[in-house]
Amino acid sequence: MTELSSLKGKTALVTGSGRGLGKVMAERLADLGANIVLHDISWKAPEKYKEAKNLGEVAKEFEKKGIKVLTVTGNIGDVQAVAEMCTKIEEKFSKVDILINCAGGDIGACGGKPSPNNALDISIEDVQALINSNLVGTINVCKAFIPAMRDQKYGVVVNIGSVAGQLGVSEGAIYGILKASVTHYTRCLATELKQHGVRVNCVAPGPTKTARFEATRVVDPEMMDSQKASLDRYGEPGEIANAVAFLVSDQAKFINGQVLCVDGGLVNFPS
Repeated sequence: MTELSSLKGKTALVTGSGRGLGKVMAERLADLGANIVLHDISWKAPEKYKEAKNLGEVAKEFEKKGIKVLTVTGNIGDVQAVAEMCTKIEEKFSKVDILINCAGGDIGACGGKPSPNNALDISIEDVQALINSNLVGTINVCKAFIPAMRDQKYGVVVNIGSVAGQLGVSEGAIYGILKASVTHYTRCLATELKQHGVRVNCVAPGPTKTARFEATRVVDPEMMDSQKASLDRYGEPGEIANAVAFLVSDQAKFINGQVLCVDGGLVNFPS
């Protein structure tokens, strides 16, 4: 087995795909032939870390791949916004075959990282913002799109967790707690849907070199080198996207309810 199975004719919604990891995941699925629904919280969100001027510019890149592309915007923590996205997608594609829940992040009420950002001192406003953008948002999107998968007896879902949800942490504790919740929500969904032929898995990335990652923290220059032999480094976005592509492919058709950590072994050997 050298190539993943084609996704031609399938429609994939990747939340948070206007930039960062979500965009690279969507690119990988598009390269396998899937039609893509690009999503971000707003039209100009890709501009924040200078990845693109807007979501339309990202869509033009995807159209060059010869696939069908649709753009939608909205806060996944808002039930009405997700419902409007669902209606727009159904009008163009009728259904979603592949759902990647990537939108989220350690983003507080004011738009940046919470400060303080530990388990006891973080503000309740920041806790509520994180709950909405991570756990509630993932649930909203699943509730909107998975029932149609259940009815058609086919669908694949990959929720994006984090190694922060697999380890005890102080900085970013609430984010880690919520990613642990997304992980267990994945297991519960997988149990509920297996009789309907819908698979649900989770990918938990380690620290990965996205534009936002590099812009929001002090990075270790030695960890930026992906060519060194050691796995003590940051991940490449494509390495995470490859794991997602495998899980949605027919090569993984008997894999369900699993958490795949793509972290170079960080969970097994935390520093």
